[in-house]
Amino acid sequence: MLVGALVLAGAAMALAWRNGSAPLARLSYRALLLGAIPSWILMRAGAEWIASKEDLTADSDLSWISIGFTTADAGIVVLLVATLCAGLALRRARRNEGAAGLGRASAVLVSLLVVAYVVVIWAMTTKPI
Repeated sequence: MLVGALVLAGAAMALAWRNGSAPLARLSYRALLLGAIPSWILMRAGAEWIASKEDLTADSDLSWISIGFTTADAGIVVLLVATLCAGLALRRARRNEGAAGLGRASAVLVSLLVVAYVVVIWAMTTKPI
């Protein structure tokens, strides 16, 4: 759910920054606020629950777990900043003040998160290390 909401938000914001479209900026903001943030909470709670259930919290040599937790913890900061940028871009788009800079910032942050989470999904499913 998290990656899907991020892909939707990033695509909508990229299109909104090209067209200056307020409806697309609103879609991006809502996808982050109502989709990505609750999905992050569910993902993080589920990760803690599974790690404690499988007794993986005491085993610190598993690098794939530390990669997942580190990316998730840093990801919430980036996600909140991207949501703030998307909200400000929406506000400026409604006022026709030009929200290209904030829209770009949000789209770039969301794109970085998508790449990071895809790498984490790969690391956690293949367990290469």
